[in-house]
Amino acid sequence: MGLIWSLIVGGIIGAIAGAITKKGGSMGLVANIVAGLLGSSIGQWLLGSWGPSLAGMAIIPSVIGAVILVVVVSKLKSK
Repeated sequence: MGLIWSLIVGGIIGAIAGAITKKGGSMGLVANIVAGLLGSSIGQWLLGSWGPSLAGMAIIPSVIGAVILVVVVSKLKSK
């Protein structure tokens, strides 16, 4: 059940990051989950684990990390 919960929270974090960066329309479900999970790792690595947490992911640093990830990947894809 823990893995499923992590995938759901990762997908939500990725969807939020896509909405913030206006790239959500071009991202699918799997891309949202990957962006959320990787972004969570990046955000918590850069900013630490503070604020509210779900499924072991600190929400605010995770969303910030996912936004960074989506922006970087979209810049690399546009070149």
